[in-house]
Amino acid sequence: MANQRVRFTFPTRLIPEPIIWELGHSYPIVTNIRRAQVEEEVGWVVLELTGDEGKIGEGLDWVRSKGVRVDPVVGDVVEG
Repeated sequence: MANQRVRFTFPTRLIPEPIIWELGHSYPIVTNIRRAQVEEEVGWVVLELTGDEGKIGEGLDWVRSKGVRVDPVVGDVVEG
């Protein structure tokens, strides 16, 4: 099992879409929200993803294809 931390940045048009839910149900990946902020114009979330490394990669490719920006995160954003 691989663990990966990423930050998703959602453009305005995608804020109401259930992208994280779809990711966890379409790919065998556990999504753990570590931090998030959602406003009218932009939203972001830091996730810890757990699963097969290849499936995580496939899932992140799918998220990018929807128009979400995906950036790697280093360190634990909750514990410091």
